[in-house]
Amino acid sequence: MITIRHLRKEYTGVTPLKDVNVEINRGEVISIIGPSGTGKSTLLRCINLLEKPTAGEVLIDGEAITSPKANVPALRRKMGMVFQSFNLFNHMTVIENIMAAPVDLLKKSKKEAYENGMELLRLVGLADKADSLPEELSGGQKQRVAIARTLAMKPEILLFDEPTSALDPTMVGEVLSVIKNLAKRGLTMMIVTHEMRFAYEVSSRVFYMDEGVIYEEGSPEEVFHNPKKEKTRQFINRLKVLEQQIKNKNFDFVALSTQIEEFGRKNQFSQRMIINLQLVLDELVLQSLLPILPENFDMNFTIEYSEEKNFVQVRLSYDGDEKNPMKTCEEISRKLIEKAVSDYNYKYTEGKNLILMTIMDNKQ
Repeated sequence: MITIRHLRKEYTGVTPLKDVNVEINRGEVISIIGPSGTGKSTLLRCINLLEKPTAGEVLIDGEAITSPKANVPALRRKMGMVFQSFNLFNHMTVIENIMAAPVDLLKKSKKEAYENGMELLRLVGLADKADSLPEELSGGQKQRVAIARTLAMKPEILLFDEPTSALDPTMVGEVLSVIKNLAKRGLTMMIVTHEMRFAYEVSSRVFYMDEGVIYEEGSPEEVFHNPKKEKTRQFINRLKVLEQQIKNKNFDFVALSTQIEEFGRKNQFSQRMIINLQLVLDELVLQSLLPILPENFDMNFTIEYSEEKNFVQVRLSYDGDEKNPMKTCEEISRKLIEKAVSDYNYKYTEGKNLILMTIMDNKQ
């Protein structure tokens, strides 16, 4: 239904889409997730040509909407878009908002447009609001009207650009419920969303966007429970991350220790947790690991914080021969590390050393 080839979008000083390639089949429900500023909304706006791509092409049902010869209005009519900000006409009643486009663009009679509009309002649970003005509605009701208005054009594709981001949390559920029901009707849908549980429940596929591309894609089970890439895993688990590359024994450990303290204070760690993290850096890395490594090496030191679970995981990975510092360190360092961490795991696989340590905030 949608084919995207080498799609690129540049603005002055920023390139949100670098090289997007994907095919979306008829009837699929695609959730697009990822950090802010990674091109999710830009992708939707390029698909229906609200934004003109810098390069690449987009095909809708086999026709290139990006071609200079494309009948853009006809192709756009196959797509309906629901925005964050509702975009209702405030001087029109709810039913008039829904009737406007079918009458003006599809040349439907007012009677037919009215009957279809009322049917759609019943679908989204707002038939009793037909004669209300938008200002009389809650945010969730406005968004449900916007969905009904989009459906009135009988699109084959529905594009949702963060449909709940402007809503009070109490209203999010009513909008997501309507979208879930639509997903069962066979429409092709693309949904930019930050609602992870919703994306898991409603999608046939999930796209994780980062670095200007579809960084990882798969079924909800694959992306949410078995992500293949680190950035995906960190995002799915809503981890706050401090990462440092260490290349030799003369790295600036004072600066890294200061970064750890700043990271801890920013995320409201207890002083005990901050001290334990700095202790791991000092006793495990400086005192125990560096002495057994060559002069130059490639080490990744990462701290991941899960606010939901209230624990920190420290990940140390480095190349070379098998070297577990807890087996070679002095007894006093071992005892200090064991007291600081709740869990220590070492693994060596094909020239890669990996240490995983968990530090709980209630660790005494």
